[in-house]
Amino acid sequence: MSSEDLREIRSDSPFRHRAESRDAAPQFVLPLVVRMEKSGPPSRTDALETAARAVLEILADERSTGEGEWARAVRDWQDARIRKVVRRARGAEWRKAGTLPGITVTGAGGPAAGSGGATATDLATGTSPAVAADAADAAAGPASAPAAAPAEVRVFPPVPLDGWPKELAKLQVSGTELDDPHPPAAPDRTRPVLWLSPELEMSAGKAMAQAGHGAQLAWWELSDADREAWRESGFALSVRTADPADWPALTKSGLPVVRDAGFTEIAPGSCTVVADHPSLRGGQRA
Repeated sequence: MSSEDLREIRSDSPFRHRAESRDAAPQFVLPLVVRMEKSGPPSRTDALETAARAVLEILADERSTGEGEWARAVRDWQDARIRKVVRRARGAEWRKAGTLPGITVTGAGGPAAGSGGATATDLATGTSPAVAADAADAAAGPASAPAAAPAEVRVFPPVPLDGWPKELAKLQVSGTELDDPHPPAAPDRTRPVLWLSPELEMSAGKAMAQAGHGAQLAWWELSDADREAWRESGFALSVRTADPADWPALTKSGLPVVRDAGFTEIAPGSCTVVADHPSLRGGQRA
């Protein structure tokens, strides 16, 4: 979110505190793990959208609010910097990660990315994830260009910056490189769009974290009714790179803007994402 635009923020927003107080608080991080099997990695856009939905799923989960079992960790995390770190796993590593409390979100896969909501499940309960009913038809294409596997991202309750569970601490951060086999379709502007900066080069892991930040900024500015409507849609959203000609206006539009802290890859203060939610357009705030 822009440092110049902290007005009219909900009282329960993590951005109600000044930057200095958030820096002084104990620092936590939200861990996200993307499944990266050698035989079938997901497409980049599907991974970014699935990561954004995973962040929304944990924010909306009843365990993260009130007296829920994750609520204290979520509050502590939001009272500091809202750091997110994306790690990758496959095979046995992915299965071990699934034994920890968390939520796994499954994307649409391939060209179906951006077409609707994802499917979320808590692997600890033994519930099997289901891909959107129309994903198979939407992803069908020429035999010479098979669609990428649906993205799978598991999000975990926040942990201290230096207190990662051993099952996650050994997973690698670097090497999360993904591509889109085909250019993603134009987004549905009646649904939220997270616009990525066309001026920055980011790894897929970095971009996934930034998309998650953008989704979170939008979530915290929405009314309760708008939050519920988004949740009922399966947190439908798109992630797209903005047209360079449109980017300056987007960053000044009054929509939530992510400004990176500069810990990795890019310079501090860089605008990475604009969260274009229909209910927040026109400078309106919940």
